[in-house]
This record gives sequence, structure tokens and C-alpha cells, in this order.
Amino acid sequence: MLPYSVSGQKLWLSPQRCIYWEDQSALIVSDLHFGKTGHFRKSGIAVPQHVYKEDLQRLVSLIQYFKPGELIIAGDLFHSHMNQELELFKRWRGDLDHLTIRLIMGNHDILQDQWYKETGILVHEKTWEATPFLFCHDAADRSSHQLAHTYYSFTGHIHPGISIHGTGRQSLRFPCFYFTDNYCVLPAFSRFTGTYRIQPGNGDQVFAIVNNEILQLN
Repeated sequence: MLPYSVSGQKLWLSPQRCIYWEDQSALIVSDLHFGKTGHFRKSGIAVPQHVYKEDLQRLVSLIQYFKPGELIIAGDLFHSHMNQELELFKRWRGDLDHLTIRLIMGNHDILQDQWYKETGILVHEKTWEATPFLFCHDAADRSSHQLAHTYYSFTGHIHPGISIHGTGRQSLRFPCFYFTDNYCVLPAFSRFTGTYRIQPGNGDQVFAIVNNEILQLN
């Protein structure tokens, strides 16, 4: 893990694709896309279910390690409509009913409101603020918020990745945390996702996740 401070708050960047907000005892994640493998199987694409189970177990392990009071999800907790994998999540949620789960809705979060209520998930349409931070799924949504210029934002959506070049023309792309002066883009928590290659500007900070380690690239 790597310590990182922003807006006077102490954060811990984890190679397991999450941030622990120490001052508020909160775990911050984005783009879990639970149910995605089941969605693919329903479409006739043979994606093994263990992919989903490994992501869920990784989340459980992080909760057991950090013991947060709250789980903040910056969008895309689920991938699509109801399937068997979401029933597994529902049973898992029942074992952690003491944990506050807060979801800032993403473009893939299309389940009925009643389902979120039954699983004890607090839902926010586009943004949610917790001084001194603002949380949203898409960075485009922060621009219209009245606190966008005074609160530091955490977003997801694009599944940021950074290319690391080797000898010759060889390069590999890795998921990353992407910090600008005004907002951070979180890596997709799900390992069953692609990445979008970011192009950092001057002053931006990028932390690549490589072989369960975090590498600061600038």
C-alpha cells in the first residue's frame, strides 16, 4: 500500500484497486461490475463464474483487513439486469449488514430501486459530497455541481490505464490511479474489464498497479 494525502486527508492506495480513506474509516472503490460474467454467459459467451467470485472475495478480504465503517462506490456496482450472481451478492450482503454501503449511480446501475432497498444500499443519483470530497461516477457530472471547484472529486467510469514501455517497441498497459489537481479517477475494481489509456498532463500523478504493487510513474 502507498500513503497519499489530498485536501488534508490521509489516504492509502491499495494494489487491490481501492483507496482507504483513513480519516473517515471508509473504503472507496469504483466499477465493480458485479454480474458481468453472468451477463456474458446468458449471451452465450462462456465466461467462468470464478472470475466474479474472485472479485467478490477480494472485496471481502479488503473489508476484513481495513474494517471500514462505510463502503463508498463511485458507480457501476452492478453491470446489467438481475442474474444469479446478484443473488450471491445479496447473500454476502446479509453477512455484512453492519457495513454502510453507499452507491453513487453509474451508467450500468439499472436495477430497480426496490432491490437496492432490500440489500441496504444507500443510493445517490449522480453525486454525493462528504467534506472535503465529492464523489461521482463520471467526471463530466462534477462540472455541474456547485461544490466542484471547492471539493476534491473521486470518479470512475473510464477504467484508467497507463502504458509502460520496455525495450524496443514493447509496451504493456496497466490499471492505475490517476490524480489531477481537482479529481482522481479510480481504477476499475473488477479485473474483468479493459482499460482506457490516459494521457497525463503536467502536474498530474499516476500510480500504476503492476504485479500487486503500486508504482509511481511521475
